[in-house]
Parts: sequence; structure tokens; C-alpha cells
Amino acid sequence: MIIRPEAPDDGAAIRAVVAAAFGQFAEADLIDALRKDGDLVLSLVAAIDGEIVGHVGFSRLWIAQDGQRLPGIALAPVSVLPRLQRNGVGRALIGAGHLRLKTAGEGIVFVLGDPAYYQRFGFSAAAAAPFACVYQGEYLQALRLAADAPVVGTVTYAPAFGALE
Repeated sequence: MIIRPEAPDDGAAIRAVVAAAFGQFAEADLIDALRKDGDLVLSLVAAIDGEIVGHVGFSRLWIAQDGQRLPGIALAPVSVLPRLQRNGVGRALIGAGHLRLKTAGEGIVFVLGDPAYYQRFGFSAAAAAPFACVYQGEYLQALRLAADAPVVGTVTYAPAFGALE
């Protein structure tokens, strides 16, 4: 399996993987909208024998804190073709993404998802609890990538997420 940044001609394959993983096009439309708006910070694909079998998107979000606007990242969505789920593809995509984001100087990543799944990557609801967010609750989790990452504030996701609310 090869994990690499998406290429300009990967759009249709990414849409197909995301739609297959979720059984609908809402998440694929989200990725397209984030890309179109310039809010997709990192988009990685997993390929096996040249076939794109997985995708993860990381988008920009903003944290308001003490009159400042600080950058953060949203992980959403992570998608794997159903026939390959539970085989480590998603784990590899998320891990590669976190490494690239940390290397790029990003400080904090938020995810809205199943705590049992995302805790294995270091995400926790406790880390997200001090942040005000429209998605606040047990499924909103955060992972600090840097010691100086924000620990409190108001989180605002990219505008494309508004279509999912």
C-alpha cells in the first residue's frame, strides 16, 4: 500500500471511495467543497496496485481565543472501500496525516466520530471539552500535536461543514 498526497486527477476516484465508504455522497460533496474553497489543508490517498482504496481529508478550522484567531485542523472524513475496511488502511492514512501535519507545524486536530475508534490515535473528548463548538459533545475529540497548541477557545469549522448541519 502506498500513501500519497492526492493528485489533480484523483478527484473521481476519491469521490467513489468516499461514497462507497459512507453509502452516500454527502461526505464526498464535503471533500469537493473543502477543496474548492481552499480549506482542504491535506488530502491523502491510499493506493494498492494503482487503485485508490482509501482517503483522508484534513481541513482548516479556526479557534478564537482571547481576541486571537488561531489555526487548527479538522480530520474529516476518513474513508476506505468497504471490502478493505478493518485492514489498517484507515489507521495508516490517519497516522501519515498526523505525521505530516505535525511536521508542518500544526498544533491541534479535532475529529467528530466514534470515540472507541479515534481514541487509538490519541484523540479524546476531554481534550475537546474546553472548546466551544457547534459539534460539542462526546463525539467531538481533539488531539494536541504540539505543546503550545491552544487548550481552550471557540472552534469554527470551515464553511463547507455548514451543509452537513
